[in-house]
Amino acid sequence: MYNVPQSYPYLNSPVFNPNVRSTDQQLFESLQSAINREASAIDFYSRLANSAPNQHHKNDIYYTLECKRFNLQQFAEQYMTLTGIQPMYQINNISFRTYQDGLQKAYDLETEGYEEYQKGSLLTQHPTVRQVFLQAANLEQDNARRLESLNNESMNELNDFGTQPYVVDIEKATKKNTNYRTAIWTGEHFQVTLMSIDVGSDIGLEVHPNTDQFLRLEQGQGLVRMGDSKDNLDFERKVSDDFAVMVPAGKWHNIVNTGDKPLKLYVIYAPPEHPFGTVHKTKEDAMEAEGN
Repeated sequence: MYNVPQSYPYLNSPVFNPNVRSTDQQLFESLQSAINREASAIDFYSRLANSAPNQHHKNDIYYTLECKRFNLQQFAEQYMTLTGIQPMYQINNISFRTYQDGLQKAYDLETEGYEEYQKGSLLTQHPTVRQVFLQAANLEQDNARRLESLNNESMNELNDFGTQPYVVDIEKATKKNTNYRTAIWTGEHFQVTLMSIDVGSDIGLEVHPNTDQFLRLEQGQGLVRMGDSKDNLDFERKVSDDFAVMVPAGKWHNIVNTGDKPLKLYVIYAPPEHPFGTVHKTKEDAMEAEGN
């Protein structure tokens, strides 16, 4: 994260000096606004990157973050050149509830920045200052395109929409999922996850002492095994497309993929079993996350 102070008093700053010409006053204010905007964006993108669902998204946000650092440096240097004073930073905390919400706010931030910097370039005839504003505007435009692409990708991906009203074609979503486990809705009282079990693999023998489960198969064939102990799985049933499985709390259980293609199913846990937004790309990832 770019290390900037949260706020400073504006004492003796040319930005609020009534003796400067009005055009200079506007330019100083525009530079100060740009500095605050970029400092706030650096803080925002640093947090947004930590919420990215994969390395591709994280890398694109980090690239955008570097653009913001570059803009901040350029604006700060011009401010110091014109005023002889170190610029003062004031960070506006940009909050977001979900990664999708953050991407939308990031896109809005960049489009607003583009318009602001275009206007800033018209406030001066100084070629270097004007070029800094125009260069920043171009970077904002590029950032907006990049973030719009990420936003479109994210909308087509499976995310956790828990606590919000949500409607989904569950069969289509289940078949689309390629992760071992993807949480798509985590509420206070229950959770929905999608699972994809590779050929020859299984969910893994497990027990949930306080959680009931509902599982429905949308693709493939499998063998359900359940019992009161992991060494006594005396309940066995063959299952395939459209079969549903109910697992009482406290029952050891497993489903083995006995078919020739990935086993696709969705699972309802009551109460929720996994953290909000859980994504385990592989069974090994799930075991590591759960300490097994």
